[in-house]
Amino acid sequence: MPEQSLWAPQAWIDGRWQSAVLLDIDAQGRWHAITPDVPHPPAHARVLRGPVLPGLVDAHSHAFQRAFAGLSERRESESDDFWSWRERMYRVALRITPQQMRAIAAQLYVELLRGGYTQVCEFHYLHHDVSGKPYADPATMGWAVADAAHDAGIGLTLLPVLYQRAGFALPTLRDDQRRFAGSPAMVHDLCRAAQSSGRANINAGVAVHSLRAAGPDAIRELMALVGDTDMPVHIHVAEQTAEVDDCLKATGKRPIGYLCEDLAPDARWQLVHATHATAAEIEAVGRSGAGIVICPATEGNLGDGLTDLAGWLHAGVPMAIGSDSHVVRNWPEELRWLEYGQRLVHRKRNVAAWPGRQSATAARLFDAALGAGGKAAGQSAWGLVCGARADALVLDTTAPALRGIPASHQLDALVFASGEPVLSEVLVAGAVRLTNGRHPDEAAIAGNFESAMQALWRSD
Repeated sequence: MPEQSLWAPQAWIDGRWQSAVLLDIDAQGRWHAITPDVPHPPAHARVLRGPVLPGLVDAHSHAFQRAFAGLSERRESESDDFWSWRERMYRVALRITPQQMRAIAAQLYVELLRGGYTQVCEFHYLHHDVSGKPYADPATMGWAVADAAHDAGIGLTLLPVLYQRAGFALPTLRDDQRRFAGSPAMVHDLCRAAQSSGRANINAGVAVHSLRAAGPDAIRELMALVGDTDMPVHIHVAEQTAEVDDCLKATGKRPIGYLCEDLAPDARWQLVHATHATAAEIEAVGRSGAGIVICPATEGNLGDGLTDLAGWLHAGVPMAIGSDSHVVRNWPEELRWLEYGQRLVHRKRNVAAWPGRQSATAARLFDAALGAGGKAAGQSAWGLVCGARADALVLDTTAPALRGIPASHQLDALVFASGEPVLSEVLVAGAVRLTNGRHPDEAAIAGNFESAMQALWRSD
């Protein structure tokens, strides 16, 4: 008999709702068997209160920026854009201690669980102490993030970041970037430390901040250290038009084109944002096997622009989602704004739908984020499939957004007609992390977060 059995009235399997599903979990916290059409719950099974969705991966996170969410929404000069936002964001980056990092990330990760994420890819470049010197243990800030993931009970993919220069024409970092500095060897060592830590539900990969922040020789050196290891490799690319212009000036090529032509990304690579992409670049990414990570709420908040969603979908490029700066911390809203941005540009509805294959916009976007997210997190299997980690979201069908909705349209309503939590339960590796939207340690975690925020912003 399996370690644990659950029975759900419905579950999202193979891109559709299936009924009366028995979900067996093994001793390692993975799905052992998933069996639809079991009309009567076995005596040993726990009956879930509502339909079950697989948890999604938040494929791009800067946890420390949770401390800055909501604190940059004023304009006191003639213009405000990504670059002026970044200047203000550095204020928290230059202040935060390891203890504060743990407190902020733990609060964030509880919120991400509440928002339907059960794994987070942490794009981690806050490496050194406030003076820019390495800690006695160079992984100190990474361990703070890992401790926070443990506190919350979320899965973590730690991605230490290569960050070496302030721009294409600037060979070194600025002083206010001093905490980010790292060599390829350091990044690889941090990755190996996380991988070998033995911590539950934690794995690792590597990241390059961007083409402007790391030269091609350093990127190639890092990839030589990674070798043939099957781990995720993430990079910010083509988020801002200024970045595109600077890359053209420095290399004669646009960022995505330069990456594909000169650095040969493969299926391990995840191109974060990829906002400003031509049709030829989309085709090149498709040929490479790499995926993209779109962060709709942050891209909207920062004024980045809108990517060619239809082009990426048509090319079959894996497309995960991320919450990035954490102005939004739930995937239904991210998917909603991913689609709404396209509706506003094209003045059409259900842009992401695929008539004849998948006519439901929410289902197509959800399944895209589900499959690509597992890959972005370095998971060999993800979702409600045998061998994947037993993560699950149990919907609360008594929530206003879902009350009275036909079963076949529940995912549609969740994405396009909900504005409040609709999860009655969240499981990670078979363990219940949230019940009725509440985390067992949320009071203590929230208290630590408030103390960290007060210390960080006392003078503001």
